[in-house]
Parts: sequence; C-alpha cells; structure tokens
Amino acid sequence: MKRSELREHIFKMVFGIEFRPPEEMPEQLGLYFEQLENPREQDLDYIRQKAQKVAKKAEEIDALLNTHTTGWKTSRMNKVDLTILRLAVYEMKWDEDVPVGVAIDEAVELAKKYSSDEGPAFINAVLAKLAV
Repeated sequence: MKRSELREHIFKMVFGIEFRPPEEMPEQLGLYFEQLENPREQDLDYIRQKAQKVAKKAEEIDALLNTHTTGWKTSRMNKVDLTILRLAVYEMKWDEDVPVGVAIDEAVELAKKYSSDEGPAFINAVLAKLAV
C-alpha cells in the first residue's frame, strides 16, 4: 500500500477511539483488517502500531491542540477534524519518518475527503500554528 492509503486506514482506526473504549481497539483492528483485500502483513503491522501510538498520545496531542487554537477547543471540534489533527500532530511531533510538510499536506487531503467544506482550511490553519 502507498503511504497515503496506510494513513487513511490509520485515520479510520483512530476515529474509532472516540466511540469505543481503548481495550476494544485490538478487536476493532482485527475486524477492520478482515475487510481489507489481500493486505500485506507489514502494512497491517504498520497500521496497527501507528494507530495504537496515536491513540496513546491522544490526551497529550489534545493538550497541544488546545493551547494552539483560539475558540476551538478539542471538545468543540467535529470528530473527523479532531482525528485528522491527532494523526497529523503525532506525525509532526513524534514520527521522524514523516516530514512536517508531508504530514500537513496529507492531513489537508484527508480533510478534503472526509470533512466539511471548511475542514481543509481549518486543518491547515491549526497545523500551521503547530509547525512553527
């Protein structure tokens, strides 16, 4: 799979943490993986590991977001935008394999696909504040 495809699968897994307790994540990953056509084991491992890493850092990421946004605390954000931001912030701050610019660009692309019309601009603005 391409990195952008892997990121989209990770986004979908991280989105679920808003609706299920953390202990259900391994089962949810398994159910999700059953729906994929002929995935490579290394891709599944990458998705699993990164989704779990983002989930573990969610509180810390939310604290960062809350200090860098005005009038849009994480509790008020729609869940799609919040998930995209969590993934992008994780990549920007803790994933040395992903350049900051790529993390921002990919987050905007996810927002174009999954968020509202205002989502890409919102995501870009928030991440730009964090990138400095």
